[in-house]
Amino acid sequence: MTEPTTHTLDAPGAVLTYDVRSNPSSTAPTLVLIGSPMGAAGFATLAGHFSDRTVVTYDPRGVERSRKTDDLTESTPDEHADDVHRVIAALGAGPVDLFASSGGAVNALALVARHPEDVRTLVAHEPPDAPVLPDRDAALAAAKDIQATYQRSGFGPAMAKFIVLVSHEGLIPDDFGERPAPDPAMFGLPSVDDGSRNDALLGQNIVTCTHYEFDFDALRAASTRVVLAVGAESEGQMAHRGGVAVAERLGTTPVTFPSDHGGFLGGEYGQTGQPDAFAAALRVVLTTEA
Repeated sequence: MTEPTTHTLDAPGAVLTYDVRSNPSSTAPTLVLIGSPMGAAGFATLAGHFSDRTVVTYDPRGVERSRKTDDLTESTPDEHADDVHRVIAALGAGPVDLFASSGGAVNALALVARHPEDVRTLVAHEPPDAPVLPDRDAALAAAKDIQATYQRSGFGPAMAKFIVLVSHEGLIPDDFGERPAPDPAMFGLPSVDDGSRNDALLGQNIVTCTHYEFDFDALRAASTRVVLAVGAESEGQMAHRGGVAVAERLGTTPVTFPSDHGGFLGGEYGQTGQPDAFAAALRVVLTTEA
């Protein structure tokens, strides 16, 4: 595997940036690693475990190096899916193997429903999708409350609520938005509003991602092998429950991966999971026939 080379790609409303770690001698499908709002930097450790392949990572629109050029605050999973489709087309590498985590898993499932020819195997890790949950109304309302808190009070108070939501185990309480707001300082977050409203998670993706309605008929009919993955240590949390629920709707069984929602991280963004074991589990899934 070579050192990553960086490329840009024009898309409606954005200029996308992606990195290619090339292995010209590999005969395996190109492996694409995506998150949302996590960018390419979050997959450096995981990419290093697949030096026998060509590996591609990218920054979603509005994240890190991928600049938005439109005036729209929000981006939708369908827009993100079309962006990934453009990157795969630019590579001329399809069908690829695709590992997608968190919001990236929502976007990847949207991609497969729209462009199944792009992807051989999709491993969708913990999609935080509310409509598939039994407590969908409370989960949808909680996401809207977090976005409203961001617009009203700024990053720290909204992110504190987000951390409480994603770490909550079990059904989301109906009165989530009415409960006393957590102190941002508890999580090392700022309490003072700096006036900015350009956070990719809180301003751009939190509602559109969590509210996305999957096309399950298209996913069932797709030529893509779709594998839902959940964390061994995140049982009961919203994203884990989303993975289980999507698998049930597709008539499959989710695969349990080591660690938690960020199990593949090796120190990126100050978080460390179990990247060696996680990568080994991913390799097994990608090399196992359906």
